[in-house]
Amino acid sequence: MADGNGTFRLAAVADLHCRQDQHGRFRELVKVVNGEAEGLLLAGDLTDHGTIEEAKTLAEAFALLRVPCAAVLGNHDFEGGVVKEVVRILGEASIEVLDGDHAVFDKRVGIAGVKGFAGGFERAMLQAFGEPIIKAFVQEAVNEALKLEAALGQLDTPMKIVMTHYAPIAETCQGEEAEIRPYLGTSRLSVPCEAFGACAVFHGHAHHGKPDGRTPKGIPVYNVAMPLLRKLWDQRFRVFDVWEGGCAPVTPGPELVITSH
Repeated sequence: MADGNGTFRLAAVADLHCRQDQHGRFRELVKVVNGEAEGLLLAGDLTDHGTIEEAKTLAEAFALLRVPCAAVLGNHDFEGGVVKEVVRILGEASIEVLDGDHAVFDKRVGIAGVKGFAGGFERAMLQAFGEPIIKAFVQEAVNEALKLEAALGQLDTPMKIVMTHYAPIAETCQGEEAEIRPYLGTSRLSVPCEAFGACAVFHGHAHHGKPDGRTPKGIPVYNVAMPLLRKLWDQRFRVFDVWEGGCAPVTPGPELVITSH
Protein backbone atom coordinates (compact mmCIF):
# COMPACT_ATOMS: atom_id res chain seq x y z
CA MET A 1 0.00 0.00 0.00
CA ALA A 2 1.00 3.64 -0.15
CA ASP A 3 3.61 4.36 2.50
CA GLY A 4 2.83 8.03 2.97
CA ASN A 5 5.61 9.35 0.73
CA GLY A 6 3.41 9.95 -2.30
CA THR A 7 3.68 6.53 -3.91
CA PHE A 8 0.81 4.49 -5.27
CA ARG A 9 0.93 0.70 -5.29
CA LEU A 10 -0.20 -0.76 -8.60
CA ALA A 11 -0.71 -4.38 -9.65
CA ALA A 12 -0.50 -5.27 -13.35
CA VAL A 13 -0.99 -8.34 -15.52
CA ALA A 14 -1.86 -9.17 -19.13
CA ASP A 15 -2.78 -12.21 -21.19
CA LEU A 16 -5.16 -13.89 -18.78
CA HIS A 17 -6.73 -15.78 -21.73
CA CYS A 18 -9.76 -16.69 -19.65
CA ARG A 19 -11.78 -19.62 -21.02
CA GLN A 20 -15.41 -20.44 -20.40
CA ASP A 21 -14.62 -23.50 -18.25
CA GLN A 22 -12.23 -21.68 -15.91
CA HIS A 23 -14.68 -20.69 -13.22
CA GLY A 24 -12.74 -19.78 -10.09
CA ARG A 25 -9.33 -19.68 -11.76
CA PHE A 26 -8.79 -15.99 -11.01
CA ARG A 27 -10.49 -15.71 -7.63
CA GLU A 28 -7.23 -16.17 -5.72
CA LEU A 29 -5.53 -13.57 -7.92
CA VAL A 30 -8.30 -11.10 -7.07
CA LYS A 31 -8.02 -11.89 -3.38
CA VAL A 32 -4.29 -11.25 -3.30
CA VAL A 33 -4.57 -8.05 -5.35
CA ASN A 34 -7.16 -6.79 -2.87
CA GLY A 35 -4.62 -7.19 -0.08
CA GLU A 36 -1.50 -5.97 -1.87
CA ALA A 37 -2.42 -3.14 -4.24
CA GLU A 38 -4.39 0.08 -4.54
CA GLY A 39 -5.26 -0.40 -8.21
CA LEU A 40 -5.06 -3.03 -10.96
CA LEU A 41 -4.16 -2.87 -14.65
CA LEU A 42 -5.21 -5.60 -17.12
CA ALA A 43 -3.21 -5.14 -20.33
CA GLY A 44 -5.22 -7.10 -22.87
CA ASP A 45 -6.06 -10.63 -23.99
CA LEU A 46 -8.45 -10.90 -21.08
CA THR A 47 -10.33 -13.69 -22.86
CA ASP A 48 -9.05 -16.51 -25.04
CA HIS A 49 -11.44 -16.22 -27.98
CA GLY A 50 -13.35 -13.04 -27.25
CA THR A 51 -16.68 -14.74 -26.47
CA ILE A 52 -19.51 -13.58 -24.25
CA GLU A 53 -19.21 -16.74 -22.16
CA GLU A 54 -15.51 -16.14 -21.50
CA ALA A 55 -16.17 -12.53 -20.53
CA LYS A 56 -18.87 -13.65 -18.09
CA THR A 57 -16.49 -16.17 -16.51
CA LEU A 58 -13.86 -13.48 -15.99
CA ALA A 59 -16.36 -10.94 -14.72
CA GLU A 60 -17.62 -13.47 -12.17
CA ALA A 61 -14.19 -13.56 -10.51
CA PHE A 62 -13.42 -9.86 -10.82
CA ALA A 63 -16.74 -8.87 -9.27
CA LEU A 64 -14.94 -9.53 -5.96
CA LEU A 65 -12.21 -6.94 -6.68
CA ARG A 66 -12.17 -4.10 -4.14
CA VAL A 67 -9.66 -1.79 -5.84
CA PRO A 68 -10.16 0.23 -9.06
CA CYS A 69 -9.36 -1.65 -12.25
CA ALA A 70 -8.58 -0.40 -15.76
CA ALA A 71 -8.05 -2.59 -18.81
CA VAL A 72 -7.39 -2.56 -22.52
CA LEU A 73 -8.42 -5.25 -24.95
CA GLY A 74 -5.98 -7.47 -26.83
CA ASN A 75 -6.14 -9.20 -30.19
CA HIS A 76 -7.72 -12.33 -28.68
CA ASP A 77 -10.59 -10.25 -27.28
CA PHE A 78 -11.58 -9.32 -30.85
CA GLU A 79 -11.69 -12.89 -32.15
CA GLY A 80 -15.35 -13.52 -31.30
CA GLY A 81 -16.63 -10.39 -33.03
CA VAL A 82 -18.63 -9.28 -29.96
CA VAL A 83 -16.34 -6.61 -28.55
CA LYS A 84 -19.16 -4.31 -27.41
CA GLU A 85 -20.73 -7.10 -25.41
CA VAL A 86 -17.40 -8.12 -23.88
CA VAL A 87 -16.77 -4.51 -22.81
CA ARG A 88 -20.29 -4.23 -21.35
CA ILE A 89 -19.93 -7.44 -19.34
CA LEU A 90 -16.55 -6.46 -17.97
CA GLY A 91 -17.89 -3.02 -17.13
CA GLU A 92 -20.60 -4.59 -14.99
CA ALA A 93 -17.76 -6.09 -12.93
CA SER A 94 -16.21 -2.59 -12.57
CA ILE A 95 -13.43 -3.29 -15.09
CA GLU A 96 -13.08 -0.01 -16.99
CA VAL A 97 -11.99 -0.83 -20.54
CA LEU A 98 -9.97 1.94 -22.17
CA ASP A 99 -9.70 2.61 -25.89
CA GLY A 100 -8.12 5.98 -26.49
CA ASP A 101 -9.42 7.36 -23.21
CA HIS A 102 -8.31 7.34 -19.58
CA ALA A 103 -9.09 6.34 -16.02
CA VAL A 104 -7.99 7.98 -12.78
CA PHE A 105 -7.12 6.13 -9.57
CA ASP A 106 -7.25 8.01 -6.25
CA LYS A 107 -7.16 11.41 -8.06
CA ARG A 108 -3.39 10.95 -8.43
CA VAL A 109 -2.77 8.28 -11.02
CA GLY A 110 -4.01 8.74 -14.57
CA ILE A 111 -4.01 5.73 -16.89
CA ALA A 112 -4.12 6.26 -20.65
CA GLY A 113 -4.98 3.09 -22.52
CA VAL A 114 -5.13 1.72 -26.06
CA LYS A 115 -4.83 -1.73 -27.58
CA GLY A 116 -2.02 -0.65 -29.87
CA PHE A 117 -1.03 -2.51 -33.01
CA ALA A 118 1.86 -4.13 -34.85
CA GLY A 119 4.30 -2.72 -37.39
CA GLY A 120 7.84 -3.16 -36.11
CA PHE A 121 10.33 -1.08 -34.25
CA GLU A 122 12.74 1.81 -34.73
CA ARG A 123 14.42 1.88 -38.17
CA ALA A 124 12.66 -1.36 -39.13
CA MET A 125 9.12 0.03 -38.76
CA LEU A 126 6.88 -0.76 -41.70
CA GLN A 127 6.19 2.36 -43.77
CA ALA A 128 3.01 3.36 -45.62
CA PHE A 129 4.29 2.70 -49.13
CA GLY A 130 3.10 0.50 -51.94
CA GLU A 131 -0.09 -1.52 -51.93
CA PRO A 132 -3.23 -0.07 -50.34
CA ILE A 133 -3.41 -2.97 -47.88
CA ILE A 134 0.09 -2.14 -46.57
CA LYS A 135 -0.93 1.50 -46.19
CA ALA A 136 -4.04 0.44 -44.29
CA PHE A 137 -1.96 -1.78 -41.99
CA VAL A 138 0.42 1.06 -41.17
CA GLN A 139 -2.47 3.50 -40.73
CA GLU A 140 -3.95 1.27 -38.04
CA ALA A 141 -0.72 1.57 -36.03
CA VAL A 142 -0.69 5.33 -36.58
CA ASN A 143 -4.31 5.58 -35.46
CA GLU A 144 -3.59 3.72 -32.23
CA ALA A 145 -0.65 6.03 -31.49
CA LEU A 146 -2.87 9.06 -32.13
CA LYS A 147 -5.52 7.66 -29.79
CA LEU A 148 -2.88 7.22 -27.12
CA GLU A 149 -1.69 10.79 -27.66
CA ALA A 150 -5.25 12.06 -27.23
CA ALA A 151 -5.74 10.03 -24.04
CA LEU A 152 -2.51 11.32 -22.52
CA GLY A 153 -3.44 14.86 -23.48
CA GLN A 154 -6.59 14.55 -21.35
CA LEU A 155 -4.67 13.66 -18.21
CA ASP A 156 -3.98 16.24 -15.54
CA THR A 157 -2.65 14.01 -12.77
CA PRO A 158 0.72 13.96 -10.99
CA MET A 159 1.37 10.42 -12.18
CA LYS A 160 0.73 9.36 -15.79
CA ILE A 161 0.69 5.68 -16.69
CA VAL A 162 0.33 4.16 -20.16
CA MET A 163 -1.22 0.75 -20.77
CA THR A 164 -1.22 -1.02 -24.13
CA HIS A 165 -1.50 -4.61 -25.25
CA TYR A 166 1.02 -4.45 -28.07
CA ALA A 167 4.61 -3.59 -27.13
CA PRO A 168 5.95 -0.03 -27.58
CA ILE A 169 9.61 -1.09 -27.71
CA ALA A 170 11.60 -3.98 -29.15
CA GLU A 171 13.51 -4.69 -25.93
CA THR A 172 10.62 -6.35 -24.09
CA CYS A 173 10.02 -8.60 -27.11
CA GLN A 174 13.50 -10.09 -26.95
CA GLY A 175 13.17 -13.83 -26.41
CA GLU A 176 10.39 -14.17 -28.95
CA GLU A 177 11.22 -15.63 -32.36
CA ALA A 178 12.87 -12.86 -34.36
CA GLU A 179 10.51 -13.43 -37.29
CA ILE A 180 7.37 -12.51 -35.29
CA ARG A 181 8.67 -9.51 -33.34
CA PRO A 182 7.40 -6.91 -35.87
CA TYR A 183 3.90 -8.28 -35.21
CA LEU A 184 4.16 -7.82 -31.44
CA GLY A 185 4.16 -4.02 -31.41
CA THR A 186 5.54 -0.81 -32.81
CA SER A 187 7.76 2.07 -31.74
CA ARG A 188 4.98 4.42 -32.82
CA LEU A 189 3.39 3.76 -29.42
CA SER A 190 6.44 5.02 -27.52
CA VAL A 191 6.39 8.50 -29.07
CA PRO A 192 3.36 9.89 -27.17
CA CYS A 193 4.59 8.23 -23.96
CA GLU A 194 7.77 10.29 -24.14
CA ALA A 195 6.07 13.46 -25.34
CA PHE A 196 3.72 13.54 -22.36
CA GLY A 197 6.16 12.33 -19.70
CA ALA A 198 4.63 9.02 -18.68
CA CYS A 199 5.98 7.47 -15.47
CA ALA A 200 5.82 3.97 -16.93
CA VAL A 201 4.32 1.83 -19.68
CA PHE A 202 2.70 -1.58 -19.16
CA HIS A 203 1.95 -4.07 -21.94
CA GLY A 204 1.47 -7.76 -22.65
CA HIS A 205 1.29 -9.87 -25.83
CA ALA A 206 4.95 -11.01 -25.80
CA HIS A 207 4.60 -14.24 -23.80
CA HIS A 208 8.27 -15.13 -24.24
CA GLY A 209 9.77 -11.65 -24.09
CA LYS A 210 11.62 -9.75 -21.39
CA PRO A 211 9.90 -8.29 -18.32
CA ASP A 212 11.67 -4.91 -18.29
CA GLY A 213 12.93 -2.35 -20.79
CA ARG A 214 13.06 1.38 -21.46
CA THR A 215 12.01 3.75 -24.21
CA PRO A 216 14.79 5.68 -25.98
CA LYS A 217 14.31 8.53 -23.49
CA GLY A 218 14.39 6.22 -20.48
CA ILE A 219 10.75 5.63 -19.54
CA PRO A 220 10.44 2.19 -17.90
CA VAL A 221 8.43 -0.36 -19.87
CA TYR A 222 7.09 -3.52 -18.23
CA ASN A 223 5.90 -6.63 -20.04
CA VAL A 224 3.36 -8.14 -17.64
CA ALA A 225 2.13 -11.04 -19.78
CA MET A 226 1.03 -13.71 -17.31
CA PRO A 227 2.75 -16.60 -19.16
CA LEU A 228 6.04 -14.72 -18.85
CA LEU A 229 5.53 -13.93 -15.14
CA ARG A 230 4.67 -17.54 -14.38
CA LYS A 231 7.76 -18.76 -16.23
CA LEU A 232 10.13 -16.32 -14.52
CA TRP A 233 8.78 -16.13 -10.96
CA ASP A 234 5.75 -18.43 -10.69
CA GLN A 235 3.64 -15.28 -10.30
CA ARG A 236 0.42 -14.28 -11.98
CA PHE A 237 0.87 -10.52 -11.66
CA ARG A 238 3.50 -7.95 -10.68
CA VAL A 239 3.30 -5.13 -8.17
CA PHE A 240 4.85 -1.69 -8.64
CA ASP A 241 5.29 1.50 -6.66
CA VAL A 242 4.49 4.55 -8.77
CA TRP A 243 5.38 8.12 -7.88
CA GLU A 244 5.50 11.41 -9.69
CA GLY A 245 8.10 10.91 -12.39
CA GLY A 246 8.96 7.30 -11.65
CA CYS A 247 7.99 3.68 -11.16
CA ALA A 248 9.72 0.60 -9.76
CA PRO A 249 8.72 -3.03 -9.21
CA VAL A 250 8.20 -4.19 -5.66
CA THR A 251 10.51 -7.03 -4.62
CA PRO A 252 8.40 -10.21 -4.90
CA GLY A 253 7.55 -11.89 -1.62
CA PRO A 254 6.04 -15.29 -0.83
CA GLU A 255 2.62 -13.70 -0.31
CA LEU A 256 2.56 -12.65 -3.97
CA VAL A 257 3.16 -16.12 -5.38
CA ILE A 258 -0.05 -17.88 -6.43
CA THR A 259 -0.15 -21.58 -7.18
CA SER A 260 -1.20 -22.45 -10.71
CA HIS A 261 -4.67 -23.89 -11.29
